[in-house]
Amino acid sequence: MGHVAANRDDLLKRVRRIAGQIQAVERALDTGADCAKTLHLVAATRGAINGLMDEIIEEHARAHVADPALTPEQRNQGVEELLEAIRRYAK
Repeated sequence: MGHVAANRDDLLKRVRRIAGQIQAVERALDTGADCAKTLHLVAATRGAINGLMDEIIEEHARAHVADPALTPEQRNQGVEELLEAIRRYAK
């Protein structure tokens, strides 16, 4: 996926922030932080993961579905990959 490689640094920064958020959730659970704070941390982490997923889905759609240079077969494959990712994401 060339489009992911093109945004590699930005995506890695997002993933590292998410990793930090996961560590904050772990610390909250480990130290017995109150549940409201822990819920807030989990919600923020989920939002960050959703943002990452949104960005990758958008890039995939532009590169593998909407690109006018694609053949019909390439476009169909891109759509199928996108639908499969959305199905898994929605579970």
